[in-house]
Amino acid sequence: MMRVCLILLWTMIVVQPHVPQGKAVQVFPPVNFTLTVSALARVLLRWKPNPNQEQKNYTVRYDVKILAPVSEEYDTKKTYSFQTAALHNGFSAHIRTLLFHNGVQMTSDWVTAELQPPPGAANTAVTNLSCATHFTIFSTVSLHCTWLPGKGAPEDTKYFLFYRYETCTEECQDYIKDKWNRNIECRFSVTHITPDEIDKLIVIHINGSSKYAAIRPFQQLFNQNAIEKVNVPRNVTVFLQQNDLLATWEKPISPFSKGCFEYEFYLINLKSGNKQTLKIYSNDVRLWIDVTCKYSIQIRANHHLCCRRGFWSDWSEILYVGENKQENFIAWILAVLCVSMCATIVLVGIICKM
Repeated sequence: MMRVCLILLWTMIVVQPHVPQGKAVQVFPPVNFTLTVSALARVLLRWKPNPNQEQKNYTVRYDVKILAPVSEEYDTKKTYSFQTAALHNGFSAHIRTLLFHNGVQMTSDWVTAELQPPPGAANTAVTNLSCATHFTIFSTVSLHCTWLPGKGAPEDTKYFLFYRYETCTEECQDYIKDKWNRNIECRFSVTHITPDEIDKLIVIHINGSSKYAAIRPFQQLFNQNAIEKVNVPRNVTVFLQQNDLLATWEKPISPFSKGCFEYEFYLINLKSGNKQTLKIYSNDVRLWIDVTCKYSIQIRANHHLCCRRGFWSDWSEILYVGENKQENFIAWILAVLCVSMCATIVLVGIICKM
């Protein structure tokens, strides 16, 4: 009987859940949670630990959830965080305290903060914003942007474009206008964009003014590699080697290495009209062709592997190889004439004999 009681007591101890000794720990949310616009499309989130929060023997972190404009969630041990986001539709986020102890996570309630959208009349912001960068022969980066005026923008609207890259912000000084004298295009021949960076963001901000309406600003973020207009491949050469077409070229002017590019090889048989587009991942190609035909060749380039694909380069200048041979057309005509003459002579001979 004693053994049975001991076994039952041991079983109760084993299966009994662990209950922390002492009073339960209360998790308090952070205080003084604020959002501050620190630069174009850049928000500083800042908060303070709750002074009532017990921290002895506990690890404290903070769960940050971005609600708008793009959902994102992460945790940090810091009491501040920076976010880059287009702010023309506002920004909102909430945060809570995370307490860790002996592998157990405890959470507080959420605390929310938001930035209201900037003022402006509906449909006055620009639309169809498109931008492209270009690596120049001077090892600098140019920037070109185009847009359309908002459908509700008055005819006297003046738009103004700014770009931000890292800590540098510049206003456009070179605009192209539409027939109502509104800015619809901007060019920066030189920028502070670093050409060999990977996946850095370019912020474009366009605001405006009018006598008749408040113009709503617009912001858009661009990956610098995704909007790069790649340069044309250099020193393209083509030649024939027996029945093969050989083509070689050099990588475009770029800070990226030779292996960072892919190419499209465009071949047209000018005799038959057949067209081929080949994907090439090296700087040369060898193809069997019909040497009795003439061909045109063009090549263009884009990023590959090293960074995000950009805009395809323009096609290289057209190069030609081969000739459209007539397949001994003259000899064929002479043979036909010879056969015809022989047949005529034989026919005349037969007539004369008759």
